[in-house]
Amino acid sequence: MPKTSARLLSLLSLLQARRDWPGGLLAERLDVSPRTVRRDIDRLRELGYPVLAFKGPDGGYRLDAGADLPPLLFDDEQAVALAVALRTATTTGAGIEDAAARALNTVRQVMPARLRHRVDALHVTAVERPETRTGPPADSNVLMTLSAAVHAHDVLRFDYAAGSAHAGSARTVDDTIALPPRQVQPHHLVTWGGRWYLVAWDLDREDWRTFRVDRITPRTPTGPRFTPRDLPGGDVAAFIAGRFRGADGAGEWPCRGEVILGLPAAAVSPYARDGVVEELGPDRCRLVLGSWSWPALAAAFGSFDAEMTVIGPPELKDAFAHLARRYAAAAAGGRDRSS
Repeated sequence: MPKTSARLLSLLSLLQARRDWPGGLLAERLDVSPRTVRRDIDRLRELGYPVLAFKGPDGGYRLDAGADLPPLLFDDEQAVALAVALRTATTTGAGIEDAAARALNTVRQVMPARLRHRVDALHVTAVERPETRTGPPADSNVLMTLSAAVHAHDVLRFDYAAGSAHAGSARTVDDTIALPPRQVQPHHLVTWGGRWYLVAWDLDREDWRTFRVDRITPRTPTGPRFTPRDLPGGDVAAFIAGRFRGADGAGEWPCRGEVILGLPAAAVSPYARDGVVEELGPDRCRLVLGSWSWPALAAAFGSFDAEMTVIGPPELKDAFAHLARRYAAAAAGGRDRSS
């Protein structure tokens, strides 16, 4: 029979592996008597593990959630995965950086040397993409409140703070407007560009809205339960991408244009993002792109640094003319006063 301490660890590992364990099966797996299993269960309870007994043909045990957090048992892969997740927590924007650092230190202290070396070898530096907007992190308590409302299908009431307007705000993303308290049916909690957003059906506006979590102050209590409605398109990732393109949910850019570039399609495709590239010859291709605005779209086409012919629409040609005047003025050291 294994020593008591080793047997307790084995028993705890089994209890964490599945929800319900018949007492006879536990005794068989540990190669001990059912009486020994009962004594070991009592020892785990004394250590703070909430092990419940359930009735049945054979009777059994279940590791339940408790009021306090007792010591946890992880295998090697789980311990390394936990450490990696904690070390990369600074990229989530969830406002848990300090807590994650303390948790990582706690986990590291109880790791065997072979695992500490693996974890210590991992060094991560969070680098934001240049276009990613910076802002205050989301409050972890607010995230938990919103997540609970999403999970329970409870109507949510909250105050929404005003923000400074910025270029490229989507009409359907309430990112800049201060409004009275909102009442919504919360559906999804998502991250985009290093920020957290709540996707919800606005009961007052009878439309889908996307709210920045760092500007939400929940009100209590929550409202009545609701039956979730279907999200347009059925896919939250596609819905969010479409909303941040300024679309009405169909996933299209508000500005879309077409040019012929003096470059082979193979040279353009890797940099066309979600554009469409059509080969027209060994050194010519048709490129269709979308963007927030016509000047931004013209600049995107210009980034390929090639001869081009604008197919349309007229707004795109006007944008090229506008940028040409602005760039000419910049080259001359002056200022374009036509805008």
